[in-house]
Amino acid sequence: MDIRARLSTLIAVRVVLSTLLLGSAVVVQVNRPGAFPVNPFFFLIGLTYALSVLYLATLRYVERHVWLADVQLALDAIIVSAFIYVTGGITSYFSSLYLLPIIAASRVRFRRGGMQVAVLSAVLYLALVSAQYLHAFGYLADWPDASAELPSTRFAQYTVGINLFGFFAVALLSGSLAEGLRSAGVRLERASNQIADLRAFNEHVIDSLLSGLITTSDDGRVLTFNRAASVITGRTAQQTVGGDVFDVLQIDPAFKPRLAFLEPAQSLRIDIRHRTADRRLIDLGITASTLAFPDGRRGFLFTFQDVTDMRRLERNGRLQQRLAAVGEMAAGIAHEIRNPLAAMSGSIQVLRQELPLSEEQAQLMDIVLRESERLNDTIRSFLAYARPQRFSVARLDIRRTVQDAALLIRNGSDVREDHIIDVDVPPDAVWFEADENQLRQIIWNLATNGLRAMPSGGRLRLAVATEAKSGSEGEVVLTVQDEGRGIPAEELDGIFQPFRSSFDRGTGLGLAIVHRIVTDYGGTIQVASSVGAGTTMRVRLPVRPTAAPAVARVAGGAVTS
Repeated sequence: MDIRARLSTLIAVRVVLSTLLLGSAVVVQVNRPGAFPVNPFFFLIGLTYALSVLYLATLRYVERHVWLADVQLALDAIIVSAFIYVTGGITSYFSSLYLLPIIAASRVRFRRGGMQVAVLSAVLYLALVSAQYLHAFGYLADWPDASAELPSTRFAQYTVGINLFGFFAVALLSGSLAEGLRSAGVRLERASNQIADLRAFNEHVIDSLLSGLITTSDDGRVLTFNRAASVITGRTAQQTVGGDVFDVLQIDPAFKPRLAFLEPAQSLRIDIRHRTADRRLIDLGITASTLAFPDGRRGFLFTFQDVTDMRRLERNGRLQQRLAAVGEMAAGIAHEIRNPLAAMSGSIQVLRQELPLSEEQAQLMDIVLRESERLNDTIRSFLAYARPQRFSVARLDIRRTVQDAALLIRNGSDVREDHIIDVDVPPDAVWFEADENQLRQIIWNLATNGLRAMPSGGRLRLAVATEAKSGSEGEVVLTVQDEGRGIPAEELDGIFQPFRSSFDRGTGLGLAIVHRIVTDYGGTIQVASSVGAGTTMRVRLPVRPTAAPAVARVAGGAVTS
C-alpha cells in the first residue's frame, strides 16, 4: 500500500476518534458539569476536523512531498498535548492518546516515523509536566487551574517515566511490526510477480506447443484449449471451453468408458478422422492421460496432432514397398508367362492356317488368339511399369508433345462422337529435358482414363504451363481435366497402386506407370476430384531435376489430393 493510501486511512481514523472524543465529552459534561473546560476541548476537536479537511486537500501532493506526512503526524502529537494541557496535564486521563500518533506514525512512516513522533511526544509531555510543577514552585505564572492540587514530585516522576517508557516501547513495537508487515508485503508482491511471470511463461509454453492440448474435468468438460488446438481444429477456445471433449474432437463415445479405468501412469492412444470447422477431413493422433488438480480433483489431459501428412507418407512408403516387390517379380513373370504365351499363340496361328476348321472352330481359334494378344498387352504394360526403363533424354518443347498426343487420342478407339478434346498451351515454347516417349505415355494414360470416365460424352482438356518456384527454376505443369464421374475421396490414396482399375477394359497399370515415371523425374502428381463433376490431374515436373536418371528406378514420390 502506498503512502497516499495509508494517509487516507489515517485521516478516516482521526475523524472517527475525534467524533468519539466529542461524544464522550458531551456525555461527561452532561453527567458531571464542569469536569473539564468545555470550550477549549471542543475547540481542539473542531480544529482536528478542520485539519482533516486540509489534509484531504493536500493528499494529492503527498507522494511528491513526503514531508507533508511528517507535518500531519507532528500536528497530531501537538494536538494530543493540547488535549492533555486543557484536561489537567499530569492528572489528565488522556495521556495515553500519545500512543495513537506514535502508532499512526509507525504505520505511515514505519520505524523511523514512529521513533520521531515518540521523541516529539516525550519532549512535549515533559515540557507540559515541567511547566505545571514550575508554576507550582513559583517559577511560572498564569497556569490554568492553578488551584488544582498536583501529585507529589516522586509520583509525577514515576508517571512521566511510565509514559515515556510506553511511548518508546510502543514506537519500537509498532515500528517493528510495520517494518515486518512492509517486508512481508514486499515479499508477497515479489512472490505474486514471480507467480504471475511463471504463469505467463507456462501459458506461453503451452501456446507455443505444436501439439493440441486440452484439459478436462472428470466428466469430460473442456477447461483449457491451447492455440495449437485452435489451429488444428479451426475452433476457438471460446467455442469449446465448457463443451464435451468427445464432441469437440469427434471421438467415438465408446472410447469414454475406457477413461474411467485409466491409471495415473497410463495413457490411451487412438487415431481418428476429424472434420475441421472449415470442413476439411484430417487424421488426428490423440493421446489421453489422467490429470490431478491441486485440490485433489481428477481430470484428463488430451494431446493431439494433425498426422494427415504423416499418414500419407506412410501410405506412399507402403506403396513404394509394394512397387519394389512387384519389380522383383517382373523378370520371372516375363520368362514364365510371355515366352510360353508367344509359343502358344504362334502354334495356334499355324494350326488355324493349316487345318480345315468349321465356322465354330474358327471362332474359338480367334478368341484364343485375341485373348492371347490381350494377355500379352497386359504383360507388356506390367513390364513397362516394373522393369527399369532406359531414358533417351533430350531437350524438347512440351507443347508439341501435348499436341501430338492430342492428335493420337482424337483418333483412338476410346473417343466417341460426343467427346470434345481441348488443348491449352502457351504461345511461347516450354522447354524441358526428358524422354519424349515417357511424357507422351503420361499424357496418353491420363487422357485415356479421362475418356473412359466419360462414357456418355464430355469435355477433356489437356494443358501445359510453367510456374515459378522459390529456390529453383520453376516447374512444368501438365494438366488433364475431365468431366466424368469422379473419384470418391476414400479411394484417392489408392489410385496409383497397380492392378486397381475401375474400368471394365483396364489393366490397373496406367496410373501406376504414370506415377513411376513422374517419380523418376522427381515430380509430384496432384489429384482433385469431385464425384459426378470430374477429375483434374496435375503433373508437376521440376524444370531441372537434381540428376537426370539414366535408368528409371523406384523412388519416393508425392501424391496429394
